[in-house]
Amino acid sequence: MEHIVIIGNGISGVTAARHIRKLSDKKITIISAETDYFFSRTALMYIYMGHMKFEHTQPYENWFWKKNRINLVKGYVHFIDHKNQTLKIENSTDISYDKLIIATGSKPNKFGWPGQDLSHVQGLYSKQDLDALEKNAPNKKICKRAVIVGGGLIGIEMAEMLRSRDIPVTFLVRESSFWNGVLPNGESQMINEHILEHHIDLRLETNLVEILSDESGKAKAVVTDKGDTIDCDVVGLTAGVSPNISFLRDSGIELGRGIKVNRMLETNIPNIYAIGDCAEQHEGIGNRRPIEAVWYTGRMMGETLAQTICGNPTEYKPGHWFNSAKFLDLEYQTYGWVFSELNKKEYEQHFHWRHASEKICVTIAFHKDTKEFLGINTFGIRMRHKIFDQWLTENRNIEYVMEYLKDANFDPEFYAQYEQEIITHFNKKFDTQISPKKKSWTRIFTTPKSRA
Repeated sequence: MEHIVIIGNGISGVTAARHIRKLSDKKITIISAETDYFFSRTALMYIYMGHMKFEHTQPYENWFWKKNRINLVKGYVHFIDHKNQTLKIENSTDISYDKLIIATGSKPNKFGWPGQDLSHVQGLYSKQDLDALEKNAPNKKICKRAVIVGGGLIGIEMAEMLRSRDIPVTFLVRESSFWNGVLPNGESQMINEHILEHHIDLRLETNLVEILSDESGKAKAVVTDKGDTIDCDVVGLTAGVSPNISFLRDSGIELGRGIKVNRMLETNIPNIYAIGDCAEQHEGIGNRRPIEAVWYTGRMMGETLAQTICGNPTEYKPGHWFNSAKFLDLEYQTYGWVFSELNKKEYEQHFHWRHASEKICVTIAFHKDTKEFLGINTFGIRMRHKIFDQWLTENRNIEYVMEYLKDANFDPEFYAQYEQEIITHFNKKFDTQISPKKKSWTRIFTTPKSRA
């Protein structure tokens, strides 16, 4: 019986295993050194905040794996012998494979800062990181201040977690505005305001120089490039993540920043594949980056590769870009492409609307010549993924999107609706006379593909 071995029990590896089992009777083994069972990594913050227990983050009961004949091995793979198709497991017996899927995810970035390996300096990616934060920052008596280094999504999550226990937080962000390499100016500025309103000491255009140690080897302060020394008990390193591939350096597998794969998710070694955060396309798909450390793309790679493993060769085609996140209590969604001012394409034009008093805004990107709809960002308004996906596929123009924008609103009826105000602002800015229209739900999902 063909043996499929998967290294990593995150969303990518587990999805691949589940779909291979649905499609076949192959022998499946998952190896992971992190936890005994799969859990939802995106829910880690809610455990610390008291909203969930760890067992609530496990989508499947412990008996699920045995019932579905998926073998679980807890261990660390320290070498892949691809010539003999064997894995060397630390402090355990070797495991042979017929096909190998590498789904080892990411690890927090470290940039050689003095003191970065001290006690009480940590990232926020793994279950072990969560356990360390619980130990190092249980309350504001033990942790009188935390310093977070790096202004991305993990950083803002860690800040929210610590503030939920009233622990003072200083947030060092090297950019001139929060996440302005991704968000347009209006949105980035709004997030700056939101962070400050949550009593977080946000320091923009500030870099970490050094982490100072006390006599026991524990972090006691950070030094910034502004000359400030900030006393603290915990330092969170959240300046992004990198593929977790250090154990592959002498494996013969082609590496870049991640594991190089083609559109079939194959490496340069026969019968070895890579999916999820650790996989790097030779060239990005469309506007996508070669490495995508995103939950849903990891899931899609797992589903796609399962087809190939089970005899139906399938290219990885992720479709239109979308994502969602939360900045403290502010929900964010993006569909299609809305580039920041720092990275904006020459053909791209933005329409930005922000509510006069609430933290609610919309930015829509469109082609300045053809008026084709390119993408949308929303903060504080929930939108329907399926409708925007359809409009992007149909190459709808900006006027069409504005006319039918209300159809895309996912908020319940008792929520405030802002579409009329948005359209009025659009008409005034671009000297148009668009009025809102509403289609039936049937038409929304059955309109034939066409150009607007």
